[in-house]
Amino acid sequence: MSDVGKCGCKACRVVERLDKTPFFGFSKPYLNLIGKERIFSVVYFIMAAVSLIIPLVVIFLVVDSGMLAFFGGRGVVAFILSWLVIAFACWIGFQLWWNRRHEVAAVAESEFTAIPICAGILRTFGEWVGTLTGIIGFGVGIIAVFILGDTGILAEIPGFGAWAAGPVVIFAGPVIGFLYIVLFRLLAELLKVVAALANNTKAIASNLKAGDGR
Repeated sequence: MSDVGKCGCKACRVVERLDKTPFFGFSKPYLNLIGKERIFSVVYFIMAAVSLIIPLVVIFLVVDSGMLAFFGGRGVVAFILSWLVIAFACWIGFQLWWNRRHEVAAVAESEFTAIPICAGILRTFGEWVGTLTGIIGFGVGIIAVFILGDTGILAEIPGFGAWAAGPVVIFAGPVIGFLYIVLFRLLAELLKVVAALANNTKAIASNLKAGDGR
């Protein structure tokens, strides 16, 4: 029984009956969802889906541009291999988001949950960006140098300009990717420190209050 109906008056009984009707209660599943930590899991599912969509978007952009028709055999081979590198990196990114979604339930026991959950999302995003940057930069750079011998062809394909910088991106890609991971993990750890301080302060206050009541 709701608090409104505890007094037993007629008006309260009417309100309580209204609360039980479908018109007033159809949104309860949604309200329960946004009121729990599971709502944050949606971010992990969305980013996992984005990881799978990226290779398809690349295929669409290249085919829609019609530029492959102007490339020779080496250009087509280079694109296919580059796309495989992108697909591999995105598959690793998908697994990263898919496996990390369980971390939401791990922090559900804390008094303050939004901060550590957001910290986990921030760290995972940095690892995702760093992983894609490192793998794609190194792989496409290798292909641009050893198969094409120059960067002119891949750089003309939509979305490949930054990745087709040859020898530079072979080394810069993994280094920049590593820096992304470190930076975002640092930011995530700072958020976790705030959450830990809040939880510890809450626990200390509860212990002091319990001690005063003895």
